[in-house]
Amino acid sequence: MTNAPNSQRGLTRRRFMATAAAAALTVGLFSGVRPLMAAEPIKTAGIYTVPVEQQWVSRIHKAATAAAERGDIDYAFSENVSNTDYARVMREYAESGYTLIIGEAFAVEQEAREVAAEYPNIAFLLGSSFKEDRALPNFAVFDNYIQDASYLTGIIAGSMSKSGNIGLIGGFPIPEVNRLMHAFMAGVRETKPDATFQVSFIGSWFDPPAAKETAYAMIENGADMLYAERFGVSDAAQEKGVLAIGNVIDTQADYPETVVASAIWNFEPTLDKAIKEVKNATFSAADYGSYSNMKAGGAELAPLGTFEDKVPPSALKLVEKRKAEIMSGIYTTEINDEEPKSQ
Repeated sequence: MTNAPNSQRGLTRRRFMATAAAAALTVGLFSGVRPLMAAEPIKTAGIYTVPVEQQWVSRIHKAATAAAERGDIDYAFSENVSNTDYARVMREYAESGYTLIIGEAFAVEQEAREVAAEYPNIAFLLGSSFKEDRALPNFAVFDNYIQDASYLTGIIAGSMSKSGNIGLIGGFPIPEVNRLMHAFMAGVRETKPDATFQVSFIGSWFDPPAAKETAYAMIENGADMLYAERFGVSDAAQEKGVLAIGNVIDTQADYPETVVASAIWNFEPTLDKAIKEVKNATFSAADYGSYSNMKAGGAELAPLGTFEDKVPPSALKLVEKRKAEIMSGIYTTEINDEEPKSQ
């Protein structure tokens, strides 16, 4: 078991290392030195502001764990890192010989870039609401562009809602949340053109009680279908006997009579691309967002499972038609990063 930097021990977090005796690349990642050999796992650190069980981060952690198990990376992580501590933890991993640092910079955009500038020989791949900066060649960005899958879940949601009153509950109104909500609503309108939407943000990435209370209020206001962008929403839906749509992960096994469908994010294509670039010493400023698209394998519609025989055949037929069009490039799901409003 390899620990994260010693000075981090005062923070609440777990540490995980999937491989032992990893070879660290400590010089010149971007200065023309030899690429890593296949037998040399990349010393990789994940820095997360929430628990690794949280939907979004869990997908990054899953991909990193898989990469560690196959020997591509040597992985350690820190979770529950506060925004004020984030830059410090980045520096500590950088000073400890980590070659690739992954995580999320949504609340620390400027600070994260400042740290990256201090360590030009380290590759940083962070979730961000902004594009890459060519002046900072070792800082690449990504986001979960799974709007295709979200759109398809909307088609199903519209067909399953009897009232046409649908609630959407998110964490913060930032682009990576907004675009998925808009895609979902566009899908709903395909099968329920007169649908109305209640939209609310709880101001947290991980506050199940707050999400649950917001869901209760929407149900009281007539919603019979909920878009569960945060944990806690499906709990309320289950208790009140309404349906829910999952986001990023598939939770139907936990809510077999509640979660109809889910838009799944697969981070593996994004991370695999970064690993390849680091090994080849070609990592550079780039936007890895396209690797989350359905065509790249970064997004998918979860199996309908317990609802397979409950969704109207006409909706399933439209889902398959649109999916084929998305994969062939005939249909493009609109990307709308503006904050959605109740309507």
